[in-house]
Amino acid sequence: MEGGVVDKARWRDVFGHSEFRALFLAGVLSVVGDQLARVALSVLVFERTQSAGLTALAYALTYVPDLLFGPLLAGFADRYPRRRVMIITDLARAVLVAAMAINALPLVVVISLLVALQAFGSPFNAARAATLPVVLPDDHYVLGKAANDMVVQFSQVLGFGTGGLAVVAVGTSGGLLLDSLTFLLSAVFIAVGVRARPVPARISDEPKRRYFKDLAAGASLVARTPKLRSLVVLATVAGFYVTVEGLAVPYADEIGGGPKAAGLLLAASPAGAVIGMWLITLWSPERRMRFLGPLAVAACVPLVFCALKPGLAVTVVLWGLSGLASAYHLPASASFVQAVPDHQRGQAFGVASTALRTSQGLGILLAGLLAERFTPSTALALMGAAGALVAIAAGAAWRRARRISTDIVKSR
Repeated sequence: MEGGVVDKARWRDVFGHSEFRALFLAGVLSVVGDQLARVALSVLVFERTQSAGLTALAYALTYVPDLLFGPLLAGFADRYPRRRVMIITDLARAVLVAAMAINALPLVVVISLLVALQAFGSPFNAARAATLPVVLPDDHYVLGKAANDMVVQFSQVLGFGTGGLAVVAVGTSGGLLLDSLTFLLSAVFIAVGVRARPVPARISDEPKRRYFKDLAAGASLVARTPKLRSLVVLATVAGFYVTVEGLAVPYADEIGGGPKAAGLLLAASPAGAVIGMWLITLWSPERRMRFLGPLAVAACVPLVFCALKPGLAVTVVLWGLSGLASAYHLPASASFVQAVPDHQRGQAFGVASTALRTSQGLGILLAGLLAERFTPSTALALMGAAGALVAIAAGAAWRRARRISTDIVKSR
């Protein structure tokens, strides 16, 4: 009982901090804005082309900035005052989204603006993440980070769910203008609620090539360590079940729905993930590790039933169950951290993050090609079946890696 009182007091301390509240709300608005833009773009592309393949391709392009610009642009958070970086990138994104709302723009220009929008998210997220430990030192940062991770998923639910409703209510252009407003509000929260701080002191002036050397070192570490290698493969299983995001709009159209139905479908997976993350924290550490493989399989299997085109309500449940099982990423990430030497965690995480985002982008692109050749429902079923097979193999590799690690520990 006393421990519960202490925990409540710590949570009150975290959310009672005015700067954290500002960063927290700005982060929520940023994620909601990103998802609103994705929903609006998916609807816009499908309305103009009636092509499931092009819709999925446009959605897959939203992952490109994380791969190409993320490592480069995130460095601005260490070279300029972080509060200024957050405000400027928010304002830039507000302008870009407002420009996307212009109906006369060619589709290729709209997609290019979306890629730029996602690129500006890298320095914003880096600056915000770097500011949080300064605002919340010691254990309070851990609580703040936990709250942030949960709210990121909830914000995706909110952004996807309201995205479909917004497009129905005010049209694609109106939805994009609402999206622009979220970034403006985020900039206001940062400007008013976050204290200005100087540029962080630099430890060393390393050449730009150092990033690529670090990336190679991280790749080598992951490749030669069975435990890390299997965890990365388990993470890339997400490339199969994330395909629901790229095909939500054409699938909704196939089952007789529209933008509103697409928004509900898009919200189902992150909603399930929020519940799953909470439930998995109630398990013992040993049980979490034991069920990584089965949960990865369970995240893919519900997609197989999309082949039956079961209707909106049942599909929402299926995609929600997929999201629920995808919570295996939480303990998998924690295990990855514990297995990597402290001085190489940044390098190894760069490899893991790149692998994850690449798998997601390629997965959505492949699903789009399959949907173009067959139907969205068939494409999702094929990706779900393939993902389940990959997850079975990854789970087996994870079990072998755990046995090897256990044997090494026992032999010492």
